[in-house]
Amino acid sequence: MSLGDKIGSKADELGGKAKEAAGRATGDEELTGEGQADQAKAGVKKAAENVKDAAGKVKDALRNE
Repeated sequence: MSLGDKIGSKADELGGKAKEAAGRATGDEELTGEGQADQAKAGVKKAAENVKDAAGKVKDALRNE
């Protein structure tokens, strides 16, 4: 996973948390839900990036045998 991907995922997560907090503070359920959805998307992206990293490590390990 590239540094840009990591930064992008973290930005999405933090943006989602900010939306959720703003929604809760203002009583805007739609904004709260959007924030939670953004956080969920960031989590999925992070998980996919972790799988990609793990696959790369396995590939490297197999080459070194």
